[in-house]
Amino acid sequence: MNNTLQLPAVTRSREVERLVNGIPTTDGAGVRLTRVLTHDLQRRLDPFLMLDAFRSDNPDDYIAGFPSHPHRGFETVTYMLNGRMRHRDNAGNEGLLTEGGVQWMTAGRGIVHSEIPEQQDGLMEGFQLWVNLPGKNKMTAPWYRDIPAGDIPVRDLGNGASLKLISGLVAGVAGAITRDDTEPFYADLVIPAGQSVSLPLQASHNAFVYVYRGEASIGGRVVKSAQMGLLNNAAEADGVTITAGAVETRLIALSGKPLAEPIVQWGPFVMNSREQVEQAILDYQAGRF
Repeated sequence: MNNTLQLPAVTRSREVERLVNGIPTTDGAGVRLTRVLTHDLQRRLDPFLMLDAFRSDNPDDYIAGFPSHPHRGFETVTYMLNGRMRHRDNAGNEGLLTEGGVQWMTAGRGIVHSEIPEQQDGLMEGFQLWVNLPGKNKMTAPWYRDIPAGDIPVRDLGNGASLKLISGLVAGVAGAITRDDTEPFYADLVIPAGQSVSLPLQASHNAFVYVYRGEASIGGRVVKSAQMGLLNNAAEADGVTITAGAVETRLIALSGKPLAEPIVQWGPFVMNSREQVEQAILDYQAGRF
């Protein structure tokens, strides 16, 4: 199989509309993480609701994990760079997400699950992304899939650059997951120092990058490590050109089709109206998840 991918040319790159610094926080049973995509950006980056980045070589930062908690109305995408994450839910399902792998979970009408990190050489690193569901699918049956690293397409882009495609479609290559309503594109890029990669992106889709090693330049604006670069939506732009700085740069690039629906969130429930959220709370309290 030929693992070299020729990306289409980008005639005009999107630019960085805004730089976002992640906010250190804790979640679950005290897991230390950085919240990158926060509530105030949900409308601007529709259909994406949240992005957390976590990285630590101190087990005290993460070992207690995320004990049983509910979700309704959206999907979670957990991508492990290092370490493992064990998943259990109230339907008796259990899975182990390993290094380089992804878990894509559809909470739908309701699920109660736990996520427990397991040490691997003392390092735990990865991301959790929340992707909204359209109103018509918010009460669908819960579903999840653990995708090992070997099942996620990786392509050489030339000049030492590479692309790992978690979801979406680019230059005829399909990611490990596709979604018809939100059409999420989710790629992990490695770009050697001083080299550039141009990714095609649909102009109508909201998009951002998050740099987690090195730094990247987009349209002359630098996105440093642990920063999000929120990309503009110029109608004439057909993609984004990313140039690595003085060292090898690693980043995730995401885009998605806006749902343009009301977003009403209360903690782990994301619905289209307050009444639907109140019903979710009642259903959870009554054990109907």
